[in-house]
Formats: sequence, structure tokens, C-alpha cells
Amino acid sequence: MPEDVAKRAPKGGHGEADGRRRVVVEGVEPEIDAGRFPVKRTVGEGLVVEADAFTDGHDALAVRLLHRPEGADGWTESEMEPLGNDRWRGALSLDRPGRWLYTVEAWVDAFRSWRRDLRKRVDAGQDVGVDLRIGAALVRAAAERAGRSDAKVLAGLADDLDSGRDRDRATRLALDDELGALMDRHPDRRRATRYPRELAVWVDLELARFSAWYEMFPRSAAPEPGRHGTFADVEARLPYVAEMGFDILYLPPIHPIGTTHRKGKNNAVTAEAGDVGSPWAIGGEAGGHTAIHPDLGTPEDFRRLVRTAREEHGLEIALDIAFQASPDHPWVEEHPEWFRARPDGTIQYAENPPKKYQDIYPFDFESDAWRELWQALKGLFDHWLGEGVRVFRVDNPHTKPFPFWEWLIREIRRDHPETIFLSEAFTRPKVMYRLAKLGFTQSYTYFAWRTSKPELTEYLTELTRTEVAEYFRPNFWPNTPDILTEQLQYGGRPVFAQRLVLAATLAASWGMYGPAFELGEGRAVKAGSEEYLDSEKYQLRSWDLERRDSLAELIGRVNRIRRENPALQSNRNLRFHRIDNDQLLAYSKTSDDGRNAILVAVNLDPHHVQSGWLDLDLAALGIEPDQPFQAHDLLTDARYLWHGGRSFVQLDPGSVPAHVFRLRRKVKSERDFDYYM
Repeated sequence: MPEDVAKRAPKGGHGEADGRRRVVVEGVEPEIDAGRFPVKRTVGEGLVVEADAFTDGHDALAVRLLHRPEGADGWTESEMEPLGNDRWRGALSLDRPGRWLYTVEAWVDAFRSWRRDLRKRVDAGQDVGVDLRIGAALVRAAAERAGRSDAKVLAGLADDLDSGRDRDRATRLALDDELGALMDRHPDRRRATRYPRELAVWVDLELARFSAWYEMFPRSAAPEPGRHGTFADVEARLPYVAEMGFDILYLPPIHPIGTTHRKGKNNAVTAEAGDVGSPWAIGGEAGGHTAIHPDLGTPEDFRRLVRTAREEHGLEIALDIAFQASPDHPWVEEHPEWFRARPDGTIQYAENPPKKYQDIYPFDFESDAWRELWQALKGLFDHWLGEGVRVFRVDNPHTKPFPFWEWLIREIRRDHPETIFLSEAFTRPKVMYRLAKLGFTQSYTYFAWRTSKPELTEYLTELTRTEVAEYFRPNFWPNTPDILTEQLQYGGRPVFAQRLVLAATLAASWGMYGPAFELGEGRAVKAGSEEYLDSEKYQLRSWDLERRDSLAELIGRVNRIRRENPALQSNRNLRFHRIDNDQLLAYSKTSDDGRNAILVAVNLDPHHVQSGWLDLDLAALGIEPDQPFQAHDLLTDARYLWHGGRSFVQLDPGSVPAHVFRLRRKVKSERDFDYYM
């Protein structure tokens, strides 16, 4: 080597790259923002990891997926399989909630390279005497790395390869799978290349991935019109909610409500005598965010509601967390430094010009006392976690700082990794996605306003087929107390049924504001508004749950279909199918094992019968082109025998605006007769 080149060559000492590490590892997926944020999975789900791993020349590689729960000692490893073009794939199972770490390591595997070339030489009839001696040296080196038992076996095999006495036997030993397995257990990893980042996956319980939410105002739960409802009334309503198949009962704020600048019916600026105000104007003489509105009951009443819901009905109670205060909140006097003062000395109330919300004071997250404010707000979660609540819907998180949410969610999950946070952020996409990356478990979406076939197809493709699916879990709500879309105002009962099927089958998690939804409440306060007339946000309402036109039975059927069909419990498996009518939408979901396939066709027109020819992607459904299959409509129990991928669909919104087919393939039983599975 010329002297000037020798001086520039890396020495391989401390802090310098070892030039003998020849493998490149890159392109690891999934990876969010260069590892800044974790991807999301739930217990029982697998995580599939892919990476590019390659080296110069033609040497064989060994590529391993390394993974462990955060805090665990040592890595668990699994072999990654080649996909071609230097791409590798591995998978790991996640059996507990919390934060897990994973990375990829690869190295030139001298033994695999040697054995591959030995096989070629043997097949070509070449002399392999020297090659066997090279292999013996590799095996002997592995014996030195191995434990006592394997070391003895490897040393004996090395002697057999090196003896030269029976070359045919030595060749057979060299190519035997037993030797290959032993060498794989004790590889030479001195020059392995590890991906420079340890990536994270946050693992939730199944409810984070698959859930159905029902929202109701507890103060409107009383069976007698005009009486303020109680937790006991909500408890009496639990069988109704459970019968519809919901997993989570979400309650808007249950705290004392301020009287200063209290809003009246239909958001009137001035309240009249007896007006109950907005539950989001939190705080009064009875306390703040950790107190309960006296008319609802006592803390023990609430604890009993949580227990009864969970233990007797399989329901989790979700609470609304709204970080704002009424002018009567105790913190306004106790901690004026947590609010923003105006030049005239008054506290800045909430505004979204030209709208004014004088009954609400936002917290000042730029206050000099921000650290104390953060701790106090975390204390609100701590309190309700102590009362047995594990699910929270967070109001307007996009109006609070990103660093606050990242800190708070991390702190809560340290002791309560099972906690679910639903982000109610109807705002710009990048802001919604950032909140999801920071730790929010699920997120509200634009689904309510996506009504046409192109809008739904484009939006769902973004949510399920791009990187967004790795960290953003959509929760589809056709309505909320704040959202009564124009479509719901004018579409009648058929559009409520249509939006029910879309929400519950397009997304693994969905929710509805009831009883307004099942009773088809579509009256707006005025034309062009999405506010309800006589909104429950400002007054008590009485609902006739026994109305004959209620959608409760259909909702229960759809939720049962979701529970009985694993294909509907995930978002990543969504595929759209072509249908030659823009008023018809067709899509399918298939379970990971391929045994459960659901095909949905929905009439997007709530006023007219629509029909069209459907062209199925049979490969996506796991059906052979010449294989007959049964389409079993789970909504009506009708069954059709289909051949091939082309079928005719006609849907009348006046009866049932959708088909939810379970596709059943013909198989032979052990008794040699055909049936559909």
C-alpha cells in the first residue's frame, strides 16, 4: 500500500468505523419520522418489519430482527427472510401492552457463503478437498464461540471435515442441515452492522384498535321529561346501550357548571331561570374538574356506575377531559397565574372570532407557571384513573401545546399503559397526525363530511394504505353534539342507516352521539348550520327510546356482525372494488388468516334505488377465479351463489341501503360432502 494511502486508511480503533463491516442496513419499515415516534399495534397483533440489507460482492448474509419490551434485558431475535432485490422481512408478536423496541442487524455469513459455494462445486463434480479444510476452520471457530455441549459437537464435526479420510462422508456432513443449524446458533457477529436507531412500537389493548362508542348526556337520561338525570338513570340505561353492542359509553363533562355568562337554550347569550348551561363550562361552587355535578349524584354513585358497566355489561365508561374553566371555577381565584389577563385586568375568555365564549376561560400554557399548570392538569387524569376510568375523550387537544401532550401521555402510560386517549381534533391534517404521533390512541376524522364515492375512496386509502396507518387510528363518527351534517338534516332515516353501515364497516372503531342518531335527529337550529335545534349542550332533552322508527335494532345487528367477523376488526385490510355506478360503493376486508372475508356494498343515495355491476378482485378475497362461492348477506340473511368476479347489485335505501356479505368458499368435509365456509 502506498505510504500516503496507508496514512489515510481507518485504523478501526475507538470512535472510528471498522472498514471490515461490509453490510449496509437501511430502509427499515415501519419507521416514523426517522424513529422520532413509535408505530402502534395492539396485543396479539404482529408487527411485520422490512429492511434493505446488502453487501458488496456475492457473500451470503444473515439478517436478524431484534426486539424487546422497553426495560427488558437483552434482545429476542428472529431470522428475517429474503424477499428479493436485497429486501428482507421479519415479524414479531406482541403479547403485552406498553412500549417495545426493535431494530435490524445483519452480517456477512462466511459459513453460509462457503456452504453455498461448496454445493455448487460438488454439483459440478469439482475437487473439494481444500474447500472442506476451509469449512473445518469455520466450524472450529464456531466451536470456540459455543457453549460446552455444542462446542464438543462442533469440534468433532470440524475434525471430520478436516481429516481427509472419507471425503464423501465429509461432504455430506458439510451439507447436512444439522451442521447448518448449529452454525446458525453460533454465528460470527464481530463485524455485524446494526441499524443505527432503535425503533419503537407502542402496544395497546385490543379496545384501542377495535371498539364501538356510544355518547349520551347523563343529565338527559331521566325517564321523566324535565327531570335532571342522575348516574342511577344512566345505570338503568346500560342494558339498552349494551344490547346495541357498544363497548364504550362516553359521557360529556360530569362536573359542576358555572353560572357566570351561562349559555341559554340554543346557545343563547343570556340564560333564563332554570337553564342548565353547557357541561363544557366547567367549575362552580361545588368544585372543578375533579368534582361531580351535584344533580348527577355522588362519587360513590359514579364508582358504582363504572363497576356495573364493566362487570355486568362489558362496557367501559369514558369521560370527557376539557382543559378550560368557567369564570366560577375554583382555580380562577386560587391560580389566576394559569389564565391570561387582558389590559383592563379581566381574564381573557375563549374566542374563535367572531364567536365569543364568555362562559369559558382557556388556560394559559405560556404562563410563567406552566410547569405547575402541567402538573395540575395531569392530576385531573390521575384523579379519574383512581376512580376506575381508563378511557378518555379529550376535547380540542389541538388548542394546547404539542410538548404538553407528549409529556402528559407518556407520564400517564408509565403507570397505566392500558389508558385510551381519543383526540377530538377537527382541524388541519398535519395537526391531527402530529397529535396521533405524540400518543393519542384514537382520533376523530373527517368522515362526517366525506359523503361521495371519490371522497370516501381517497380518504380511506390515505388512512389505510399509507404510512398514516402506522400511527393514526381513525374513529368514525357520523354525528356528534357539535356536528349535524347537511346530509343528516335532509336524508331522513335512510341516510342514518347508510352512515351507520359505512362508519361501522369502513373503520375498526366507530362511534355515535345518541339517542339523537338512532332516533334520526336531523333538525338544525337554522339553515346552513350544523348545530342541533334544542341541542343537549344547553338544555335537558327527553328521548322516546321505544319509537318504532328507531335504528337501535339495526345498530345492534351491525355491531354483532363486527364482533363475529375478525375481518372487520382491522383497518389495514380494506380494499375497494370497482362498481359501475358512482352512487354505489363496494369494499372488502379479509382477516389475516384469510378465513373470514366481508364484502360491503352501500347505496350512497338516500332517496333512490341504485344498481350496478360489481367487479370483484377475487385475488384480494382469496377466491380462485373458477371457484363458486356463497355471498351471505348478514343484514337480511339472504344467500346468493356467485361464480366469478362479476355480479349485479341493487339496493333500495327505503328498506336496507347496504349489503354486508360474508363470502363463503366451498370446501369438502371429512365425510366428503361440500359446504360453504
